[in-house]
Amino acid sequence: MVKTAMGARLLRTLVKSGKAQRLSVGKMVASLFTVPKPAKAPRKAAKPKATPRAKPAQPSALATLLMLPPTRPKPALAKPAPRVRAKTAKPVSKTASAALARPDPWIDSWPLARSRSDLSAWPAQPDPRPAARAKAPARPAKPAKPASPIRPVRAPAASSATARSARAPGVSAPGKWLASHYSAPVEAGAMPGRRMSYWLYLPKNVPAKAATAGVPLIVMLHGCQQSATQFAQGTRMNQLAEKKGFAVLYPQQLVSSQAHRCWRWFDRAVQEGGGETAMIAGMIEQVLAQHPVDRRRVYVCGISAGAGMANIIALNRPDLIAAVGLHSGPVYGGGHSTIGALGVMQHGAGMRVEHAIHEVMARKPDYPAMPTLLIQGLDDKVVRPVNQSQLVRQTMLLNRIGADIAPRVTLKPGTRNGSRNRHEIRDFVVGRKVMLRVAQVSDLDHAWSGGDPELKYHAKAGPDASKMMLDFFARHSRKPVSAASARRGLIKKPTA
Repeated sequence: MVKTAMGARLLRTLVKSGKAQRLSVGKMVASLFTVPKPAKAPRKAAKPKATPRAKPAQPSALATLLMLPPTRPKPALAKPAPRVRAKTAKPVSKTASAALARPDPWIDSWPLARSRSDLSAWPAQPDPRPAARAKAPARPAKPAKPASPIRPVRAPAASSATARSARAPGVSAPGKWLASHYSAPVEAGAMPGRRMSYWLYLPKNVPAKAATAGVPLIVMLHGCQQSATQFAQGTRMNQLAEKKGFAVLYPQQLVSSQAHRCWRWFDRAVQEGGGETAMIAGMIEQVLAQHPVDRRRVYVCGISAGAGMANIIALNRPDLIAAVGLHSGPVYGGGHSTIGALGVMQHGAGMRVEHAIHEVMARKPDYPAMPTLLIQGLDDKVVRPVNQSQLVRQTMLLNRIGADIAPRVTLKPGTRNGSRNRHEIRDFVVGRKVMLRVAQVSDLDHAWSGGDPELKYHAKAGPDASKMMLDFFARHSRKPVSAASARRGLIKKPTA
């Protein structure tokens, strides 16, 4: 029994060892005769995605109105790269370090210098960079020119109420272009009065009739965001006035009164004859006293806010103004505030249209007729055409033109090359004189018709508004006011 058990145990041991040997022999054969798989290429590092550039922010409508600079987006901060921990090198075994320390006869046979002292034995290698060119010899210096004598600079003359000559804007006309200012009179115990600058053009060509009676005078009032010299250049009024022998006066609004040089036609005090109305009227009186101007032939015109101011001067000083021309002007009598003025420009004066003229006629019962020229662009979105329609009603009331008087209508087509827009002219005739002329121009926005397009608020296409103004004014003159009317106060001169 004992021998049988020992024999069975020995048999099991031999079977287990035979299985282990077979597995080890199989692995060895597989490693010798199988083809090794190619090693996988290392993955390329992913390219960092480019951060899209932020588009510049568009200015809002409020920022555009307030003239604020557009806001710039803040640059996106780059995310910090993740920290990569350096792997620590495994310690080299003693057998590997001993193998590295053994000299290799194949490596030691290379003809390379093994120390810094052996480097001098090798021949120097040529420098692949091209040799620098030799500098050319310096040219002899030119002899210095003798210094020119210094001319003395004249100091500018101090400004005074008398006019001084200045350069005419744009295409200069042959007449005189003078610059001066008007100071409001100072009352006793009051602060010094305001000063307003103006420019005056005196023609070289003076007709024989004007040599004795004086030349006619046109007062030109600019619009908002314009200066007097820009208005003179844009309308080309000096060149046309030279041909007909007219003098032209250009008052300029003070920046201290309005930042955009807008005339304050909507103020109630100005509408009643004070403020800027009195200033411009006093300026006209000063020019009449200093230059040979015919007092019976003084006219006033303007565009936009300047047209509203021109209308106020004509309504308050009919003794001074013989005729008035309004280009894209607001109706009289409305506003009375900045917000109210914007409402008038878009929608008119509403119920104030006729009531405002009745107030003027109540203050001046013997108000004389005032010839009026109204020019309006039908595409004007700043001062809409409803203002011209209401100005027609006011002028008919002022000049006592009945509703039964039919106007003479003239239609003038536009040209194919675009040099003149289509327009319609309506003339209201009283007796033999045209007391009211209404011109409506197609395809014209808020700009002076037939002006210099290089300047803002001037349109190149005709009709020429400057020529229309001159032709209309040349047909009218004011009769001198009698002393009796002045004593009765029917034509009252407003005070500043």
